[in-house]
Amino acid sequence: MSKAKAVSLISGGLDSLLATKVTMDQGVHVEGINFFTGFCVEGHTHAIRKKDKARPKRNNALWVAETLGIKLHIIDIVEEYKDVLLNPKHGYGANMNPCLDCKIFMVHKAQQWIEENNFDFIITGEVIGQRPMSQRKETMPVISRESGADDRLLRPLCAQNLPATLAEREGWVKRDELYGFSGRNRKPQMALAKEFGFTDYASPAGGCCFLTDENYSSKLVDLWKGRGVREYEMDDIMLLKVGRHIRPNPNFKLIIGREDGENKFLQGYKNSYTSIKMISCSGPLTLIDGVTNDADLELAARITARFSQGKNEETVTVETKRTNGETKTMDVKPLPVSEMQQEWYV
Repeated sequence: MSKAKAVSLISGGLDSLLATKVTMDQGVHVEGINFFTGFCVEGHTHAIRKKDKARPKRNNALWVAETLGIKLHIIDIVEEYKDVLLNPKHGYGANMNPCLDCKIFMVHKAQQWIEENNFDFIITGEVIGQRPMSQRKETMPVISRESGADDRLLRPLCAQNLPATLAEREGWVKRDELYGFSGRNRKPQMALAKEFGFTDYASPAGGCCFLTDENYSSKLVDLWKGRGVREYEMDDIMLLKVGRHIRPNPNFKLIIGREDGENKFLQGYKNSYTSIKMISCSGPLTLIDGVTNDADLELAARITARFSQGKNEETVTVETKRTNGETKTMDVKPLPVSEMQQEWYV
């Protein structure tokens, strides 16, 4: 008799690591799947900022797959995911995180994958009561039903708290060798990790979705408001994580590099945005998102100078470059701290 085959949703967190290991230990052939939405960009900020250079820069989903010795399929769903974020049937969490719709969508994609690849069931690391929006007892059957996976969805870490699934009824896994974890306490998972010999895993809380971050979500909402349309591209996703974002007027926003690493990153976007760089002293590179007239550009230059080494000088020299190639050098007076308005900061 051939082995049962399962695909495991690998986020890179501790729960998906454990859920996969528990299933593999029952003799099931498991492969991993990681969906790339664009909002989970591990190591990206660390790679840019100098102050984060000492922090580990790894893709935790790849690390989990390597640790377990399984194949990992990374699938780009950036375009398809837009509708999930923009029109979530079940709404948002505390920020711009459509967690329940996101989980339904990813399990649905996994269901399509197992049908196309002749696999038998799906594994997730979900635990009842662990996340306030997507991992409640009443939402577990919603995910199974609306994703189309139904009882082909196995949650090994909390299976004993849920009705038996196809994998259990068919004998592909033994129910008494699964677990009944619940709640937000991660100690049971950490104890199980120790039992398996896992020590170098990602933060037990897991997750790398920037949509759960209040600051990032505020910047995303501001982006939509400033442009007057709820849409985004990959470049928008990346730029929201870099620099100071300051909107002194409704029609434009500044993205100001905070250090050399961010300045170098922003340099790659100079042809797509109006930009400002310091000439007479060292300082940030600034991109301008929006449409500006000459007065707006001067204000933007003064704000940029405020964050330069010449912030206490009478005037500094800056170079502005518009997207049409028009370049202009001008002397501006750095904007005093007293004139920087708190509500400008996005």
